[in-house]
Amino acid sequence: MLPSVNPNTLLFTERVPLGVVGLITPWNFPVAIPLWKAAPALVYGNTVVLKPSDLSPHTAHLLAEVLHEAGLPAGVFNLVQGRGAAGKALVEDPGVDGVSFTGSVKTGRSIAAACGARGAKYQLEMGGKNPVVVLEDADLGQAVELTVQGAMKSAGEKCTATSRAIVVESIADEFTRRVVERVRHLEVGPGTDAHAYLGPVITEESKERVLGFVARAKDAGANLLCGGLAGHRPDLAHGHYVWPTVVDRVTPDMEIAREEVFGPVLAILRVPDFDAALAVANDVAYGLSASVFTRDIGSALRFAREVEAGLVRINGETAGVEPQAPFGGMKGSSSGSREQGQAAKEFFTQYKTIYFDRAGI
Repeated sequence: MLPSVNPNTLLFTERVPLGVVGLITPWNFPVAIPLWKAAPALVYGNTVVLKPSDLSPHTAHLLAEVLHEAGLPAGVFNLVQGRGAAGKALVEDPGVDGVSFTGSVKTGRSIAAACGARGAKYQLEMGGKNPVVVLEDADLGQAVELTVQGAMKSAGEKCTATSRAIVVESIADEFTRRVVERVRHLEVGPGTDAHAYLGPVITEESKERVLGFVARAKDAGANLLCGGLAGHRPDLAHGHYVWPTVVDRVTPDMEIAREEVFGPVLAILRVPDFDAALAVANDVAYGLSASVFTRDIGSALRFAREVEAGLVRINGETAGVEPQAPFGGMKGSSSGSREQGQAAKEFFTQYKTIYFDRAGI
């Protein structure tokens, strides 16, 4: 309800559904991401067309079956399968009022161009080059464990995975020694192995891409401390395994410090102080997630204010989100919108402003 300049006018706004919403989702979270997009879309009155990755089609099929068996009316939740052509058709269809996408920067930009050309609403969640900053007063045990966890769990195939450890020089040797010791003891195996800390990457192409980043980092002068190899154990013959990798003496200009690897690789960058750490953390095209390890509340608050990231953690790993909180990045990681929580209604609804005057004069 809003005041009007006319005392005889009732002025109010409503939020109304966007309409038909296309959801294009990746393979790495084949349940969570379709759900956190579809749930608010449906709650706010939209119909949904889900196009999952062709690398994880069956999970989406099961999700559609569950929703239909639960009594969702026909035509409210719809599923299309296929590769890039299916997504392209969904994005360009004039009957689709908005597109919510999670995936690569290249594909996200093409979706933005296509939706912009026809005036459709779009929401993009793309890549990350997520840093942890480790200051002199950090609890090193905590910093090491959570940095390794953020970098190596799920084989690093998360947009919020820890990709860079930016460490103040005075503690860099000890931090690096502990990280390497921890990484060398990680169990690698299939997802069915309860003892495995990380499993394979998704495809042979992904494996070769990750190993290529490591090889080029070595050629550029970085030190490979562990990993950097494909898995060759007989029991791992049926997966695309990469041993968890730590690369030290990485400089901010190296490719491995600037581009998303999407694999179990941690790059360590050494800096003289907090100011330099912040500058290095922000000196990339991405701005999804970032973390700082410190005992000083002033440093923590300054980091939270000045780091260019949509998700900030103090003494926590960069990966992981909660569905009641807004999620999304800055810079090249996002279209500027947010998913989840109350923020979801900003994308899945639109305002209608209504002026109500009495009939007659």
